[in-house]
Amino acid sequence: MSFAALPEVYQLRIRLCAISPLIWRRLLVRSDTSIAALHHFIQGAFGWTDSHLHRFIIHGKAYGIAYIGGITFTDNPHQVCLANFCVRPNERFLYEYNFHDLWRHEIRLEQILSFDPTQIYPLCTGGARAAPPESCGGPQAFLALRQHFSIFHIAERLVAVLTKDDEIDDPHAELETLRYWLAIDRFDRRAVNRQLRHAATFGGISGAIPEVSV
Repeated sequence: MSFAALPEVYQLRIRLCAISPLIWRRLLVRSDTSIAALHHFIQGAFGWTDSHLHRFIIHGKAYGIAYIGGITFTDNPHQVCLANFCVRPNERFLYEYNFHDLWRHEIRLEQILSFDPTQIYPLCTGGARAAPPESCGGPQAFLALRQHFSIFHIAERLVAVLTKDDEIDDPHAELETLRYWLAIDRFDRRAVNRQLRHAATFGGISGAIPEVSV
């Protein structure tokens, strides 16, 4: 590949809307990243499972992977790449996921960087806080759950698990839930980059999943 043919690198800041404190990720992606690939990268960055419908809204038009029973798009997401939109630094576009809960992500191009042939893309370089459970009811429901799972409530539930309270039907599931809420303010960049490598390699970028939920 000649120097002139090298792609650029987009530094994207992806923020979940309507949630405070902020939940966000900073990703470095190649400018020749397709819309389909970017979808999988966002799924990996936020720990989503790609079980629901999605769409990007860029310059007022919708893009995304079409699924059986879902919305359709006029453009092939595997052939449309980020460079096609000529996005400039500080421009924003949207990514929506799970139309029932409606997780809106604001994506801002922070800066355009030179391609580093020694680097592996995509790469997460920053972020804050764990992502919400993707089917918890949306931003307002998540904020209510966050308030409900105070440290005092978690302690009470943990005692109930340890004392084998009959109220606890599935101790393992209960412990997993408590572990999540205890780590809600923690951001694990290494884990995100492992997810991104998996998304880049095994994310189904070459084809669509037959069916997903709204």
